[in-house]
Amino acid sequence: MKRVISALLIATSLPAIDLCAGGNQHLQQTAPDALVLAPKPISLARLKYNGGGDWYSSRTALSNLAKFVNQQLLTQFSLTESVVEVGSADIFRYPFIFMTGHGNVVFNETDAANLRTYLISGGFLHICDNFGMDPFIKREMKKVFPELSFQVVPFSHPIYKGAFQFPNGLPKVHEHEGKAPIGYGLFWEGKLICFYDYECDLGNGWEDPEVYKDPEAVRQQALRMGANLIQYAFTQK
Repeated sequence: MKRVISALLIATSLPAIDLCAGGNQHLQQTAPDALVLAPKPISLARLKYNGGGDWYSSRTALSNLAKFVNQQLLTQFSLTESVVEVGSADIFRYPFIFMTGHGNVVFNETDAANLRTYLISGGFLHICDNFGMDPFIKREMKKVFPELSFQVVPFSHPIYKGAFQFPNGLPKVHEHEGKAPIGYGLFWEGKLICFYDYECDLGNGWEDPEVYKDPEAVRQQALRMGANLIQYAFTQK
């Protein structure tokens, strides 16, 4: 399925997130005496965090997801991911941030405050439990939003009804403990600002085929769900 989504083109901007700040434009020579600003393709970003967890896992995931949504949704994402630290101001350059790992996660006060501001200002965080991350991410996200708890995102939510339909929720990518996959969310003023896939492992499903040798049908379902996440993050105000 191909669908033009204008909000996902290079010139995209979200409330309170300046995509042209600090390097999202570059100079292009058009004539000997003329320089014009040309937009630089938006990158999907990976969140780097402290605590010893392997934030860098699923190394080929974001490049493959970017390629897939460029083909299917006619977007123009860079095929090279960016890495952003949770406490950095650079986080505000990226409307979609991916977080994954197997182990411990630690946010200090600055990290938590920065991530909170990012999310309530229009940013979107996708957390993918690569197995073993669950107790740590729930603990640390409580520092970010003490007043919120993860809720199961109902199958009727738009995140499952975007470019691709998922009437029964998340696809099952990896077995882990053999439980049904669950999509959790944090909601701010009724809007989903953080999506957490548990017992699913979408990020591993986005990896190069030879990494896990998943059936192609499974990879496609993972990529399609990823496309829905991207679509939602860039079009929901």
